[in-house]
Amino acid sequence: MKRLYLIGGTMGVGKTAVCKELKARLNRSVFLDGDWCWDANPFQVTEETKAMVMANICFLLDQFIHCSAYDHIIFCWVMHEQSIIDGIVSRLDTANCEVKAVSLMCSEKELRERLEKDIAAGRRTRDIMGRSLARLPLYHQLDTVKINTDGKTVREVAEEIACL
Repeated sequence: MKRLYLIGGTMGVGKTAVCKELKARLNRSVFLDGDWCWDANPFQVTEETKAMVMANICFLLDQFIHCSAYDHIIFCWVMHEQSIIDGIVSRLDTANCEVKAVSLMCSEKELRERLEKDIAAGRRTRDIMGRSLARLPLYHQLDTVKINTDGKTVREVAEEIACL
């Protein structure tokens, strides 16, 4: 049976780094970052672009699920509402696929430190701080496995996910 890992978390919590490590650990795996499905300039959040990104994500995930080359499909995106997770899963053919929904968590202090490093390195803009911190408490309400990343390496978090 295939495994689909849905890895959510607020911006800066470490989703992409963890998913890249998880892909390296799991044989016959593929990784999709939801942000790649609407990387545009200017970035616009409208009803049309939200529908488009969901269609893009679900199309790609379903293609990976049906491809015999992959046993592990790893997907990450902010996914701060249960309706986002449910909406994705409802559009996929998961009959022969075990779905593992995970939320990466960290303390506000840790998140601030990670985002400050990214801002200083030019990887993020200052406005990310408020938006990311506002989403942080929303993950407690989701029907997901919660993994606290405070004080853990990317490798340790990926190993926790691989052992689910």
